[in-house]
Amino acid sequence: MRVAILAHEKFPDRAKTALGVLRYADYEAVAVLDRDNPGRRVSEFVPDVQDAPIVEGMADLEGDDVDALLIGISPIGGEFDDSWRGDVRTALERGCDVISGLHYFLSEDEEFASLADEYGCELWDVRKPRDDLTVGEGIAGEVDAEVILTVGTDCSAGKMTTTMQLVRDAREAGYDAAAIPTGQTGIMIEGWGNPIDRVVSDFTAGAVEEMIVAKGDEHDFLVVEGQGSIVHPAYSAVTCGLLHGSMPDKLVLCHRAGQEAIHGYESFPLPPIETYVDLHEDLSAPVSEAAVVAGALNTADLDGDEAARRALDDYAETLGTPATDVVRFGTDAVLEALFE
Repeated sequence: MRVAILAHEKFPDRAKTALGVLRYADYEAVAVLDRDNPGRRVSEFVPDVQDAPIVEGMADLEGDDVDALLIGISPIGGEFDDSWRGDVRTALERGCDVISGLHYFLSEDEEFASLADEYGCELWDVRKPRDDLTVGEGIAGEVDAEVILTVGTDCSAGKMTTTMQLVRDAREAGYDAAAIPTGQTGIMIEGWGNPIDRVVSDFTAGAVEEMIVAKGDEHDFLVVEGQGSIVHPAYSAVTCGLLHGSMPDKLVLCHRAGQEAIHGYESFPLPPIETYVDLHEDLSAPVSEAAVVAGALNTADLDGDEAARRALDDYAETLGTPATDVVRFGTDAVLEALFE
């Protein structure tokens, strides 16, 4: 599928969905839409993902063969920015599907629904959960697969990237591993999944359990895409639901180097790393004896490999486990701890 990726004024630093799709999805990126950087290329900002030109809007792609417009950013709260309406309208009028990971459902927008019907397009609201989800039964621990859950010190700490990179590298190393996608980016990459942060609270554990039961006897290892943070003042509930619903065997703690406070909630400082380890292991203990056995450190904000390596060594020492930056240094340092 050939896609244009909308990332207005957020690319690349606050466009994790766009970057995830460019790095891991099978889509062919025709262009990234970003009003701040038209005329440039993705590779000028991020050299290790699929490259594409950056244009101001869908109107600049006239004549290009585009199958879908993918919204590659999600503001806090997942709302739709009305300044994007023109791009979505243009895409639909050209017969393009629109893929959205927002909490605002495009299929319930009267204008977009009418245009999609008129031009034969699909509006895929990735964050729209199925109606038949139920409470968990506490049976995820009964599957044959070993379950690994990525958890984080905050949102946007690298849980999705760590999940996808671990699965990709584990497969290349000969392990039978699969990803369990739980957020909009993972679902876009894998083409299936349950959007855990949109599920009714009582059904959160059941939604991840359902996926683990469905895949648990098909693979040796399942890596569950984590969400939120156990200390987050707004999103801790989804983390707890994932932890209990997946009943993991192992945990990978993801952290952004140098971060000291919750993003967007800066009055809440991050606790010490040791506190995160204790919180996750203690909270998991009643349903699963999961342990933090590896760490993933996002060193994107550090200049140079030397500074990144020092930060990584300190992080591994604090955790008392192997750790890596899965993008900068690969996953070899943690594969054995996770997949042996």
